[in-house]
Amino acid sequence: METIKRYFPDLSETQLGQFKAIAEVYKDWNQKINVVSRKDIDEIYIRHVLHSLAIAKIQSFQPGSKVLDVGTGGGFPGIPLAILFPETQFTLVDSIGKKIKVVEEVVEALGLENVTAINDRVENTSGEFDFIVSRAVAVMPSFVHWVKGKIAKESRHELKNGILYLKGGDLTEELKPYRTVKIYELCDLFEEEFFDTKKVVYLPMKYRA
Repeated sequence: METIKRYFPDLSETQLGQFKAIAEVYKDWNQKINVVSRKDIDEIYIRHVLHSLAIAKIQSFQPGSKVLDVGTGGGFPGIPLAILFPETQFTLVDSIGKKIKVVEEVVEALGLENVTAINDRVENTSGEFDFIVSRAVAVMPSFVHWVKGKIAKESRHELKNGILYLKGGDLTEELKPYRTVKIYELCDLFEEEFFDTKKVVYLPMKYRA
């Protein structure tokens, strides 16, 4: 928790309370439904919360904007981002029902009013969004195919609307088709060793192949 406060020093009392509550809420639910690995649950603030918030270091979301989290699992990166941006609307989608059940319970426990959880495939999700976020649920070409037509055309942020994707490792081959892609190294943002090979991949909507 202290790590979160160090990198995000301007949190409100409400946000601090919500971030503090995350550990206990997830530990409790993880005993019933294993959504976070046993190893990771003890390091939830580094491996899940701070990792999710790396997206916020690349782009702050404006009030009234809409963000879609695809393959959210237990709620990452969507829930930490929803805490950080309470005036942004987040839609968290996952095809596995028990994971969305956990998301719904965590959202209720934290008192988040800006999160909608949907148990379905993203292809069946309606609406347009300013940004689509995710944590390495597929290779980029597959992901781009899944979310086709779901990115709003009018941009209101510093970055043009598009995909902000948390990935790791060597992405050279995977991203070769995309000339406009930009990669942000998380080791430049966070000093913890966990982030040495982690990245945020940004792909604007009107990418050039």
